[in-house]
Amino acid sequence: MAQSDTVDRILDAAEELFAERGFSETSLRMITSKAKVNLAAVNYHFGSKNALIHAVFARFLTPFSATLETAFDDLEERCDGNPPTLNQTLWALTESAIRMPQRNERGISIFMRLLGLAYTQSQGHLRKFLEQEYSQPFGRFMRLLKEATPELTAVDRYWRIQFMLGATAFTMSSSDALRDILQNKLGVETSVQEIAARLVPFLAAGMQAPDKLLTPPPESKVSVA
Repeated sequence: MAQSDTVDRILDAAEELFAERGFSETSLRMITSKAKVNLAAVNYHFGSKNALIHAVFARFLTPFSATLETAFDDLEERCDGNPPTLNQTLWALTESAIRMPQRNERGISIFMRLLGLAYTQSQGHLRKFLEQEYSQPFGRFMRLLKEATPELTAVDRYWRIQFMLGATAFTMSSSDALRDILQNKLGVETSVQEIAARLVPFLAAGMQAPDKLLTPPPESKVSVA
């Protein structure tokens, strides 16, 4: 078995198991069993479980970051010195993701599930790795978001970005199930590209919603007999 094939088998197995079970709940022995390799192969190619987790993310994020930087370069050139609109910025990010070559039809949904787990599970080493390796393209994305929403306070922008990321992670990580539901309920087929095209204007509308907090209703008093 060639070394590149062994590495791909390990990464494919790790990616799928991490997405299904989580990082802490997935052991190296589970990965080696699924990949049909021995533990020595994992240690040889990656050295540790943390390094394997990093490699799973890098396999998607490194080429994605390059594609995203190119998309932002093209976008800013087209805008000729004017700040890109929010829709343009969000579509550049989304289109870069869906244009990435996928190893299988569930590639984007699996990765989005992993990205959500990176922030919901205690994986400080992973967040540090992502910040160190990919701060440039995602810092640029945040700058473009800020320029497109000058009316927002820093606090409002922070929360709306979190809501936007949450909606994106849920929708794209569940895209297979959502497509099946749409097919079964309404008899309509859809693609990941169409989902993204529907998602972007929704996200933009949320980011640009009126700056008004809803007032919680008064607590109702319950009489005790």
